[in-house]
Amino acid sequence: MIRRISASPSFRLIGKRIIQAVPVLVGVSLLVFSLMNLLPGGSAQAIAGAGATKVQIAAVAHRLHLDQPFWERYFHWATGALSGNLGTSLASGQPVTSILKTRLPVTAEMVGLALVLAVAISIPLAVLAVRKPRGVIDRLTIMLCMCGLSVPGFVLGLIAILLFAVRLHWLPAVGFVPISGGIWSNLKTVILPSSTLGFTLMCNYTRVLRADLADQLNTEDYVITARAKGVRPAQILIRHVLRNSMFSFITLVGLNLGILIGGTVLIEQIFAIPGMGSELVQSIQIEDVPVVESIAVLLSVTVVLASLATDLLYTVLDPRIRYGRESSS
Repeated sequence: MIRRISASPSFRLIGKRIIQAVPVLVGVSLLVFSLMNLLPGGSAQAIAGAGATKVQIAAVAHRLHLDQPFWERYFHWATGALSGNLGTSLASGQPVTSILKTRLPVTAEMVGLALVLAVAISIPLAVLAVRKPRGVIDRLTIMLCMCGLSVPGFVLGLIAILLFAVRLHWLPAVGFVPISGGIWSNLKTVILPSSTLGFTLMCNYTRVLRADLADQLNTEDYVITARAKGVRPAQILIRHVLRNSMFSFITLVGLNLGILIGGTVLIEQIFAIPGMGSELVQSIQIEDVPVVESIAVLLSVTVVLASLATDLLYTVLDPRIRYGRESSS
């Protein structure tokens, strides 16, 4: 709840969000752990192979401590995670932290670029569209947004590969080159999946922001007052209306970050990107519980931090907004 306080709100807000995140992370980890244990077959059978005998499966389960009770295994993983030890992959034997160190930067770069492209394009596009309602740009923007929201992400990815990789030969169809291999080579491999990932969000951001801008231009008293004083329409739109619309826009970006991260699972499969999404799919197929558990908790932490950053940005846009108990004044 948004209130005004006399004391500094940031530390109180951060502490409150951390306390609220604890049951969320525990619930997510427990749910994922439970679902993985409900899958048919079990990790031991997936690792031993389809032709393994019951004795071989039992030996694998004993070696990996998979024959221990559910709560004992969960408690062992949770206590290790609190100390920074996320366990060992059942399939490869590598520490989960090493796997995440390799996969996380790839997904973070793709998600970050997708978010930057979506925000950087949606704001000016919404402003241009709302300047002349029902004009050419406005109608084209609405058409683009409706198409972007109607077409599934995997279809957009396949179309992008067909157009930019197969037909035009501008960008590679699959694969990933890290930044250490050259910035331009890296961008060539990440721009297509990032654009595909961010296109739907860009359409959603543009549609919502345009509607909010149009609503404020037509209904708010401060806009009428500014027009009566002779303030230029462009100045009213940019300096006043757009800034007020940023509150709902930031909220939308923060809420959709989880959707953006979830979309990496499919996009990384299409473009053969070695990120956390593809690792998550592979780990689920072989029921590698420590890896799946760690990725799920990491994604949950990211969403919680995004929510916290959204709340803190409110105070940057309007210093009068504070979180916490109401001041006595």
